[in-house]
Amino acid sequence: MASKKYSMDTQIHVWRAKKRMTQQQLADLVGASRQTIMQLENNKYNPSLMLAYTIAEVLDAEIDDLFIFTKQVGE
Repeated sequence: MASKKYSMDTQIHVWRAKKRMTQQQLADLVGASRQTIMQLENNKYNPSLMLAYTIAEVLDAEIDDLFIFTKQVGE
């Protein structure tokens, strides 16, 4: 059986730009640091479900709009 890997790409920066919001403003609204938002936008950090939900709520988006999951089948 092939092993499955999942990758995640975020669209937070796109939705944040639609709101004309800085990383710091988003961080303040969701109770996170600017560094956390920056790492999320650069796909360097996987958020908790609660943080993902809160970001989606603040940006008026669905979690699936912000976090795009791709399933990759290994060899």
